[in-house]
Amino acid sequence: MKPTRFPEIYSEKDKRGREHLYTINETPGKIYFDEDTKTYDGIQYRFFDANRSKLAAAIQKGISQTGIKENQTILYLGASHGYTPSFLSDINKGGIIYALDFAPRVVRDLVFLCEKRTNLIPIMADANQPKTYEFRITKADIVYQDVAQRNQAEIFLKNCHAFLKSGGFGLLAVKAKSIDIAKKPKIIYQEIRQKLEKEITIVDFKVLDPFEKDHCMFVVKKK
Repeated sequence: MKPTRFPEIYSEKDKRGREHLYTINETPGKIYFDEDTKTYDGIQYRFFDANRSKLAAAIQKGISQTGIKENQTILYLGASHGYTPSFLSDINKGGIIYALDFAPRVVRDLVFLCEKRTNLIPIMADANQPKTYEFRITKADIVYQDVAQRNQAEIFLKNCHAFLKSGGFGLLAVKAKSIDIAKKPKIIYQEIRQKLEKEITIVDFKVLDPFEKDHCMFVVKKK
């Protein structure tokens, strides 16, 4: 298993020469999403599937940086059942992750996950209404968003302004079809870029196909 340039993320090539990503399992012997694992020298690694995580897909597509490392405070908007947050839990040793979603059913699953991973905190709230949860979180080093709402850029910027520290990074996974099913994704990505550029610095951008069809990832940095 070889370290990548991204902290706490490792890679290994299969027999066909394809690179796969892994993290060190912070709860060795326990998995939560039926992910494959490998053990070397007594250390268990979890397969970080680019077909299931926009973050893994962005790394596989060659994103230049994410800003994510150990000992950070991360606000994760649209945590769903917790797949990607669980890998952030592996990466963000010594830090804390606020995993937010508005759906009671998935937050229930998040609670079960967070019972085993002490750096994950579940929050049931609407990411479009940061005033309703501002008293429950602290300023963040990272704001990560993966929500399926039409006003994705506006929600992201609202939370970056409210919670992201100066010099902090934001990662926005854009779901084009959730914004406009009739419009070409390329056009939507350009429109999102224009909205972001007015308020925050864009560091990098990657289209996530073929791992995530009609998705892209923006990485931004707050001045």
